[in-house]
Amino acid sequence: MTSPARCPIIRDPVWNAIRLDPVAARIVDTAAFQRQRYIRQLGLVFLVYPGATHTRFSHALGVYHLAGRALQLLRERGGVPADVWAGSELIPYAALLHDIGHYAFSHALEELEADRFPGRHEEVSARFFDSPELKEALRPLGPGATRRIHGLIRGDSDLPLRGLVSGSLDLDKMEYLRRDARFCGVPYGEVDVERLLQGLVVLEDPDSGSAEVGIQEKAISTLETLLFARYQMFRNVYWHHAVRSATALYRRIVGDAVVAGLVARDELVGPTDEDLLYRIRQKASSHPDPQVRRIGAPWVSRLLARRLPKRACELTAPDLEGIDLPRWVSVEGPERRRAEDALASELGLRSGEVMIDYPSKRRMLELDLLVLRRSGDVERLGAGGLPGLIDLPGLARELYRSSRVLRVFATERREVAPGRVLRLLGGRP
Repeated sequence: MTSPARCPIIRDPVWNAIRLDPVAARIVDTAAFQRQRYIRQLGLVFLVYPGATHTRFSHALGVYHLAGRALQLLRERGGVPADVWAGSELIPYAALLHDIGHYAFSHALEELEADRFPGRHEEVSARFFDSPELKEALRPLGPGATRRIHGLIRGDSDLPLRGLVSGSLDLDKMEYLRRDARFCGVPYGEVDVERLLQGLVVLEDPDSGSAEVGIQEKAISTLETLLFARYQMFRNVYWHHAVRSATALYRRIVGDAVVAGLVARDELVGPTDEDLLYRIRQKASSHPDPQVRRIGAPWVSRLLARRLPKRACELTAPDLEGIDLPRWVSVEGPERRRAEDALASELGLRSGEVMIDYPSKRRMLELDLLVLRRSGDVERLGAGGLPGLIDLPGLARELYRSSRVLRVFATERREVAPGRVLRLLGGRP
C-alpha cells in the first residue's frame, strides 16, 4: 500500500495558512532549500530594526502561496487562451525557488565589484539546482523542468505567465513588502495585495502579439500604493543610514577577505550568515599579516557588536542637484577605493577604514507592463507613461532620485566637508 502524498500546511504570520503540494513539500525538505532558514531576508537591517530577523525561507513560502492564488484567480476569471497556460504548472515552483541562490546576508555581496563574487544570485542558483537532492525533488515535473524554472528565475523565460515570477508586477515584490513591513514594525509596506491579484489579467501585446501578465486600469491606484510602499521602505528601512553603514562594513570585510585569499570567490556560494563571518574571522585571526588580521578583529567583531562606522559626510538629493558624479561612485571598485583611501589618509586613518556609499538600484521603481484600459484597449505603461493616468514612470524616477543619499563612513568619528568629497569624486556643477 502506497503512502498518501504529503500536503503539509505551514502556519505563517503574514498569509495565515500555506498549503504545500507534494512536489513543493519535497523541495522544501531539501538541504538547498532548508539553507534559506539561515539567510536573513533583509541582511543587516536587523541591526536597526530588531524584528527584521525573518528569513529567505519564510519569504519563499509566501511567494509560492501568492503564485497559487494568482493562478487560481486567473483560472476563475476565464477567458485566458489555452496556449497561455503552457508551462503554468512550473510557476509556483519557480516562485518557491526564486531566492535559492542568495548569498549570506542576502543582497549585500552583490554590491561588490564583479571580480570578487561569482555573480548575481539568480545565476548562482544554478549550482543549487545541480544538487542531486533537488533534482530528485523536481523529477515529477518532467524532463527540462529544472532548466525552464531557472529561466523563469533569471527573467529570460518565454512562458506567457513569466511576469508572475519576474517583472514589474511579480509576486516577489508584493510578498516582501508586506512581510518586511510586518517584521520591521513599520506601516510603509501595507499594500492591498488581494486587490492587485484581483486586477491581474493576461493581455496581448499590441506590438508583438505575444501574451503576458498585465493589470486592469481600475487597479492602477493599488499599483500606485505599491510604488509608494517600495519608495518608503527603501528610504526608511533598506537604505537607512545605519543599515548602509553596516552593509558598507560587511562589503569591506568580505571584499578584502577575498583579495587576501581568506575565502575564494566560489566559497561565497553556500555559507549562511553567521557561517561566513565565522569562517572569515577564524582565518583572519591566524594570518601573519596584521593588515589581514584586522579583517577579523576589529572589523568582524565590530559588525557583530554593532559598533558601526560613523557618518563623516552626508549628501542628499538637494545637495547633489546639478552635480555630475562619475558612475564608479556607486560601484565597488578600484576607483572608489582610491578615493576612499585618499580620504582615510587625510583623516589619519588607515587604508580600508573609510567607505563611500551611494546605493544604486535602477530597477527599484521601474514600470513596464500592459494595462487594460476601461475602453477595452491594451496599452503599455512604460517610460513615457499613459495619457489620463498619473505619470507613474516620471514619479518613479523622482522618487528614486530623492531616496538616494551619498554618505562617507569612517571607522572612527571624523568629519569631511561636502565640497572636499565632491572634488575628490570628480563631481562638477
